[in-house]
Amino acid sequence: MTVTLPGPTIGIVGGGQLGRMIGEAVARRGIEVVVLDPTPECPAAPVVSEQIVGDFDDEAAIRELADRADLLTYEIELADPDVLETVAAEYDLSVHPDPDTLRTIQDKLVQKSALADAGIPVPPFEAVSSAADLEAALDRFGEVMLKAREGGYDGRGNRPVTEVEAIDAALEELGTNAMAEAFVPFERELSVIGVVGDDDVRTYPVTETIHREEILRESVTPARTDDGVIDRAETVAHDVLEFLDGRGVYGIELFETPDGEILVNEIAPRPHNSGHWTIEGARTSQFENHARAVLGWPLGPTDLREPTVTANVLGDVDGTGPARLRGVDTVLEAPDVDLHWYGKDDVRPLRKMGHLTVTGGSGSLVDADAISARSERLDRARDLRDAVTFAPVDTPETE
Repeated sequence: MTVTLPGPTIGIVGGGQLGRMIGEAVARRGIEVVVLDPTPECPAAPVVSEQIVGDFDDEAAIRELADRADLLTYEIELADPDVLETVAAEYDLSVHPDPDTLRTIQDKLVQKSALADAGIPVPPFEAVSSAADLEAALDRFGEVMLKAREGGYDGRGNRPVTEVEAIDAALEELGTNAMAEAFVPFERELSVIGVVGDDDVRTYPVTETIHREEILRESVTPARTDDGVIDRAETVAHDVLEFLDGRGVYGIELFETPDGEILVNEIAPRPHNSGHWTIEGARTSQFENHARAVLGWPLGPTDLREPTVTANVLGDVDGTGPARLRGVDTVLEAPDVDLHWYGKDDVRPLRKMGHLTVTGGSGSLVDADAISARSERLDRARDLRDAVTFAPVDTPETE
């Protein structure tokens, strides 16, 4: 295709922090962005051309989005693939990633079954529709992670079950439309951000992800593991990208087992929290490459600029209140550190409100000295992140 500027308009279902960062990334490329989000003045609103207020599955609102865009994409899995498919056909627009991919991804059981059928390595799993099913899974696997088949994220929709006595409480919380997955005694969690273009597939360097309470807290790129594991993770990621349909960025979450094998945990058909490091740490960010991919433009290079650590800034409060982050000067004064604010009006416990990135050091080396340096950088990122806090609104500011 021939690319001219100013560029086309991308319609995005979802206007959260991912939509915001896509808007930030593409403005310099002459690309307009319109988002659809149910929250008035959503996080993306200040940096995109326009927001349409409506639910993610509101057919009338998606028609309005299609009327103002040259193609459609999404930054949240709550988008309705049937509505996207219908409206895109009506307006003769493309949707990327493909709605069929979204259908597969939305249901964790369907996703795992499809991956297993394709020969892609995944942890053992079973469908759960009753207490008897969950008890049978416990008997087979010993300990399981019970997952709601639809809608769960950031620790919601997942619950460990280690004994029969916990079955009733787990099903009361998550319901019986669920999946039980065998606990994986992993060495570490990894992520590969992949990008599928019109005739090109690329991956970013393998990232190590660190979770607590099922929420991503920090990432380290390159991952602190050996070359063999890196190679296997990249191979599995390419197999996943070949299996999926549609252009765009995909976040591929992986387990590294103690014997160095790779299992696929989950896939996100969109830019992913584990890829935020690419803004400072890669030649082209995941957000710009998502836009390039869905437009059919040439993809940007995914090479590592320098080792990069990110730390998520989460709500450290007991309840909901106005978002006011304090201690920011500590981060701003630190060299080789970038702070990103997601523009959310309210802070809630463990809500993702921003992140900071620490860069610098030796590149793709996996020797002991390089890994040690990345570990030191991780400690620094944690210290800087812990220096900021969301104070109660009635606490006076002090000098």
